[in-house]
Amino acid sequence: MLDLHLEPLLDTHVHLWNLSHPKLAWNWVDTVDDHPVVGEIESIKMRAFEMQHLLAETRFAGVDGFVHVQAAIGSADPVEETRWLTDMARSFPALKALIAHGDLGTDGFAAQIAGHQESALFRGIRDFAVEPYLADGGTATTMERDLKKLADESLVLDLDCEYPNMRVARALAERHSELIIVLEHMGFPRRRDDEYFRGWRTAITDLAQAPNVMCKVSGVVMTDRFFTMDSLRPWVRHCVEAFGPDRVMVGSNWPLDRVAGSYDPIMGHIRALIAEDSPSNRAKMLHGTAYRVYRI
Repeated sequence: MLDLHLEPLLDTHVHLWNLSHPKLAWNWVDTVDDHPVVGEIESIKMRAFEMQHLLAETRFAGVDGFVHVQAAIGSADPVEETRWLTDMARSFPALKALIAHGDLGTDGFAAQIAGHQESALFRGIRDFAVEPYLADGGTATTMERDLKKLADESLVLDLDCEYPNMRVARALAERHSELIIVLEHMGFPRRRDDEYFRGWRTAITDLAQAPNVMCKVSGVVMTDRFFTMDSLRPWVRHCVEAFGPDRVMVGSNWPLDRVAGSYDPIMGHIRALIAEDSPSNRAKMLHGTAYRVYRI
């Protein structure tokens, strides 16, 4: 029997698209190639996945809102995605906030931010260029300028960062102590073997020493397609132990994580692992932290 009394969840990581949009592109969907990390994702390569499709898949899962994270990769103007999603949210108020794309460290970044800020849903930036910047040591003046601008504008940096770059990410967080940084996908572990886990665990523990870094428990099955509770537990529980419930939030990475199963059982596993904490801590991780960080 369905449990219709689930504690509310703010899903902090979803992606929407419509390949017929005249001004936007989603190169990672509209391709015959595999995903560079996840591999084969043919099961999600539909022409459109918008709010009505998302709500149909999540309506029994106790979700009371969603945060969209930039997905229109290959588009000429990232602000166009924000406009498209803001229009959609007028009909679907469950879309609570947007993390958009911005080209940090470029001359056009300030204008992009100004364009995004025309939307009341805009909360921050994800730019995949940040991880290569970290891998190079993180010293570019223009990038540092724009990270400071994010902090000055009270905007969030959603950070894609694999564990070997977390030491430099911590240094970045400490330089920009007023900037709220959200580590996505638990650091997006590429492998799930014991050796990789040990390196990841050490790096997560170190990164968590920066108090302005949050951890998003999301994308947990992308690289663990035949997941079990036992396979997920050490990764999820270490995030909770390292960051604490005031700095942990939950996201589905939907529909990309559909490559490993349907929404309810995947998020049910995450709920069960979160439920090992007290009710008050559970509430923080399922919605409280995200509502605070994304100002919803």
